[in-house]
Amino acid sequence: MENLQGLSPQNQNASAEEESKRKAAEDEMRRDMMATILDSAARERLSRIALVSPERSRQVETIIMRMAQSGQLRGRVSEQQLIDLLDQMEDARSKTTAKTTIVYQRRRDFDDDDDF
Repeated sequence: MENLQGLSPQNQNASAEEESKRKAAEDEMRRDMMATILDSAARERLSRIALVSPERSRQVETIIMRMAQSGQLRGRVSEQQLIDLLDQMEDARSKTTAKTTIVYQRRRDFDDDDDF
């Protein structure tokens, strides 16, 4: 039955191993590009962002890599340029999503003293 499907456990293990190797190689290439593109202060800030929000860090890295590949970046990205990019991302995100508001409602008990 396994031979008919072509998915033996050995083939699944091999494909999973290849997938993990490919993913590791992509991560290594991404880190090398970020080390080349960002200066040390910007890299440090991006690593702190990654600790708090890995998804946002990944988005920033992708944007910076696209900008570098298209020739929009001249020289290394400084910390201030990274902050400006983060502000632009936040502005764009706030325009697309509705701003949430928090409303506090106090419970009123029978014998509240505020009923004067």
